[in-house]
Amino acid sequence: MAATPSSLDSGAAGIKPEAESRALFAPGTVLDVFKYQGAGNDFVVLDGRLPGQPWPDWTQAQVARLCDRHFGIGADGLIILQPPKQEGTAFHMAYYNADGCLSSFCGNGARCATAFAQALGLLEARDAHPPQARFTAADGLHHAAVLDDGRVRLAMADVDGLRRDGEAYVLDTGSPHWVQFTEQPPAELLAMDFHAFARTVRYGPAYAAEGINVNVVVATPDGLHMRTYERGVENETLSCGTGVTAAALAYAERSRLSGEGRVQVWTQGGELEVEFRNAKGNFTQVHLIGPAVRVFEGRYTA
Repeated sequence: MAATPSSLDSGAAGIKPEAESRALFAPGTVLDVFKYQGAGNDFVVLDGRLPGQPWPDWTQAQVARLCDRHFGIGADGLIILQPPKQEGTAFHMAYYNADGCLSSFCGNGARCATAFAQALGLLEARDAHPPQARFTAADGLHHAAVLDDGRVRLAMADVDGLRRDGEAYVLDTGSPHWVQFTEQPPAELLAMDFHAFARTVRYGPAYAAEGINVNVVVATPDGLHMRTYERGVENETLSCGTGVTAAALAYAERSRLSGEGRVQVWTQGGELEVEFRNAKGNFTQVHLIGPAVRVFEGRYTA
């Protein structure tokens, strides 16, 4: 779900004065919080199975407060690991963007949720190696595995066809993405005013209403180098799992790669891999592989 400029400016989900921010939670509220990052994409993570958590009564302002990097903990989004909603699954992942809006799906967030679930002992390790997780999110059923090196391999949704917007590719890999390739070297990609450029697309007439994630990509012999602006965060993030996946599939389409493929992707937050099978623009067996690291744990007191 995308936030509009007016909602961001209104203060409903943005930075609030300290006194007003404290009033968002009941006095004495204490949350056991965890911080995870996946290639620099960082998340506040809560165990929503515990008694006393304010789920399901989260408000947009409360989520935005926790994700705020000045008055809160600071994160690109909030993940709440909830009890299973479907038989045979380990958990349900509720994901909120930093603006406080409930979102569809987050690839790096799902990998971090899987690592968190493993730390809680929720993964199937007895009869499966590596440890497996079947879980649900707002968009349905997902599957992930924790590899021996600690990275998490996440099955992504199939993508049937990419459309074009001029020279750019538009596709949905769990969230909608706009992907443009450029011939400039990676150093120039890093030096460009990416924030200003991305907002011309994000808030342009074609995408302002629903919002879209904006990616600019450079293809080099060692893989793809990219930058991503995320709707909901309304800023550039160091990495975006669905964006990395979108860039890899767009590259396969652009390069006419068919059959089984693997693409290395370099973001400002680290390296990820995307595996897939491409049959005439129908992408199946799509997997996102990368790190999911616990940064810290502690208590948040309102």
